[in-house]
Amino acid sequence: SNAAISAVLPEDRADVLFHSYDGGGATINGPSVLLRKDIKDTVSVYANYYVDMVTSATIDVEVQGASEYTEERTEFSVGFDYLYDKTIMSLGVTNSSENDYEADTIGFGISQDFFGDLTNISLGYSYGSDTVSKTVVDTTTGSKQAEYVGDNEHRRYKLGISQILTKSFLIAMNFESVIDEGFLNNPYRQVRALDPTTGLTSTVSQPENYPETRNSDAFAIRGLYYLPYRASVGLEYRSFSDSWGIQGKSYELRYVHPIESLGLLFEGKFRNYSQTQADFYSDLFGYPEPNPNNLVEFRARDKEMSTFDTSTIGIGVTYEFKKGLIPFFEKATANFYWDYIQFDYSNFRDARPSTAAVPPAPGQEPLYSFDANVIRFFFSFWY
Repeated sequence: SNAAISAVLPEDRADVLFHSYDGGGATINGPSVLLRKDIKDTVSVYANYYVDMVTSATIDVEVQGASEYTEERTEFSVGFDYLYDKTIMSLGVTNSSENDYEADTIGFGISQDFFGDLTNISLGYSYGSDTVSKTVVDTTTGSKQAEYVGDNEHRRYKLGISQILTKSFLIAMNFESVIDEGFLNNPYRQVRALDPTTGLTSTVSQPENYPETRNSDAFAIRGLYYLPYRASVGLEYRSFSDSWGIQGKSYELRYVHPIESLGLLFEGKFRNYSQTQADFYSDLFGYPEPNPNNLVEFRARDKEMSTFDTSTIGIGVTYEFKKGLIPFFEKATANFYWDYIQFDYSNFRDARPSTAAVPPAPGQEPLYSFDANVIRFFFSFWY
């Protein structure tokens, strides 16, 4: 199969998916349904419904002495793509809702083919507006209710360039710039701090506090090479930096191999990601003089703001049903993907209550690490 990026609308299809994440004390799973249909070969409309059912007893929850909690997030997206000559224009809106967070996003994109359909340039912009709340318990009735905390806004700008270099080699570059403003930290998470009088660890009344603005930029370059026996190999490099001092980079190698006689397509990948910490992150804060009752203004103990790296090994298999086996559909596939992810943190410590006879001193606990499994199983139908 030769590389191709000419302007065409997505195919009419329906996807029914089950996804599952299990790792670090959190389990997240749920269904997703996607429907897409074209209208007179110039417009393609779609709708997607996605559910996350979350059960969480993560290290953040355990450190704060809280019990396991459950919640549900639902997301609904609709949009369309419009094809005119060699140009595709896209518009989509998304609503995500959970008991303490409401997010609405609208996005617009345009892509254009040039130079005999060998080059494609795309531009995109999206705007998101979120409302952040915090679930509190009424001390009188014991009922839970959402208490408003703040709002935030997100503006995302994208530029993409794809180029067919040979009949077998495709290269793509993508640039993305994001501006976040408003209440950007977790209203539940607290930092660890040394008590100025006893030297013991205390997290009471010391919530995280982030700056109200964040600018980030990301660049990615991908190469895809089609091998003579219809397999392909892909390589990707991505870099990230933001105004909070985080710098990240990732590498990914992917291989796809078909066995056409059996209707099977196998995929394997390896990915590594590493990042530095945010300027205002610390695993353990002290009380600075001459104000021993106050911490620094900006502070975070989110492990995702620390220095860490992840390694991912993934495998996947797609089976294409024989034509006519499933009535009313032109083609159908069953797809299974599994990722195994190893998280290793360089300066985030396991501060959960210790059962050791002599508990480690604050700041001397073992570094935290965990494994996660991500599963996606879905059916696709073309009509």
